[in-house]
Amino acid sequence: MTHFQSINPATDEIIAEYPLARPTDIEKALAAAERGYAQWSRLSHKDRASALRRFAERLRENADELARLAATEMGKPIAQGQAEAQKCALLCDYFADHAAEMLAPEHPAIDGARVTLRFDPIGCIFSITPWNFPLWQILRAAVPALAAGNVVLNKPAPNAIGCAKKVVALFQDCGAPEGVLQSIDVSNEDAAAIIADRRIAGVALTGSERAGAAVAASAGASLKKVVLELGGSDPFIVLADADIEAAAKIGAKARYANAGQVCIAAKRFIVETPVYERFREAFLAETDALVIGDPLHQGTTLGPMARRDLRDELEKQTAATIDAGARILRRGGPVEGPGNFFAPCVLEHAPEDSPARTQETFGPAATLIAVASEEDAVAVANDTRYGLSANLWTADEARAHRIAGELQAGGVFINAMTSSDPRLPFGGVKRSGFGRELGREGLMEFVNIKTVYAAQR
Repeated sequence: MTHFQSINPATDEIIAEYPLARPTDIEKALAAAERGYAQWSRLSHKDRASALRRFAERLRENADELARLAATEMGKPIAQGQAEAQKCALLCDYFADHAAEMLAPEHPAIDGARVTLRFDPIGCIFSITPWNFPLWQILRAAVPALAAGNVVLNKPAPNAIGCAKKVVALFQDCGAPEGVLQSIDVSNEDAAAIIADRRIAGVALTGSERAGAAVAASAGASLKKVVLELGGSDPFIVLADADIEAAAKIGAKARYANAGQVCIAAKRFIVETPVYERFREAFLAETDALVIGDPLHQGTTLGPMARRDLRDELEKQTAATIDAGARILRRGGPVEGPGNFFAPCVLEHAPEDSPARTQETFGPAATLIAVASEEDAVAVANDTRYGLSANLWTADEARAHRIAGELQAGGVFINAMTSSDPRLPFGGVKRSGFGRELGREGLMEFVNIKTVYAAQR
């Protein structure tokens, strides 16, 4: 392979080809990162914050263009792409405003000594990012690292290279030294070699379990810090005292946003029996109201899946679940014609060992599960190898907080859909990965927590 090919998932048209980086390109990028770190890490928090605020302005000014890029590269409805660009700007502003405070030295009280805890940058972070949020995924990993004084070399998904190049170009227009944020198009083999390079201090990956295991192995072999955000099969629990109409409305959004191609999307809807039929009908009504079509049209709410192989895999998963005994509420499946469109599939009574219950269904396919009690709901929710997030709907907040402690997930969202927020740590447990992004916890992942001990005589 000598190049990556970008194909419009709505039309099947080839829109761009990008050559693979050559060894000389890789060396040039790593050398630039090293030089950039020498300058960027020595800037004051105020100066780094100024660059991030200018970057936020560029993102807002170019939100429409960025959204069009996302629509043509991976099929995101343009309204959702515009919202993604605006969210990236908020991310930059948040860390520009708060990084200095979060990284301020601390002074523990130790008898006979003056102690300072410093939070210093560590170097170049190699980030490997997916295509489903082609702007946010890059910056979710990069912005906290940059705010801490690190530099970032990004490997974007092959079908979202145009978005990555635009993001980097906008940042380079903000007065930062050369090499502070770069994008490079490399094979998996070259990525492993980059991880091993002495100039790489840490690795952040958002992707599949398989990719996470490979990257963790490479990083471990080189003794590099790594943060992994991997797959999910998030439960959406609806208890009998919940607001059913609100739960169904938000539940549909939580399942179908970005054509269901979201790690933190609700995938298994676990509903107490007394309200199951009511929830099912309301959820189906929301499903039927989706507008499938051209992602460049403002009215589209369900665009195509990003790649043909992803659509084929989802079709296999839903077919296998039906063959195992699940009942079809909406058959859904591939839509005839150009592009990778997939009409929503809604199933119920899926057997425990079927793909819809045991695998991550990365697309517009929902599974409804009736349970007899709160205890059964928690047991079903935890019956997965994943642990990214969970949604819990009930009118009793005290009850919700008690149940939240029992759910095996990196986040629990009560009467709301899961979302990432610059102010809050984000990540999972079990096979969903480890480490955190965002919030102060994410900022601290790639800093040297340095103890400075001065004896007092």
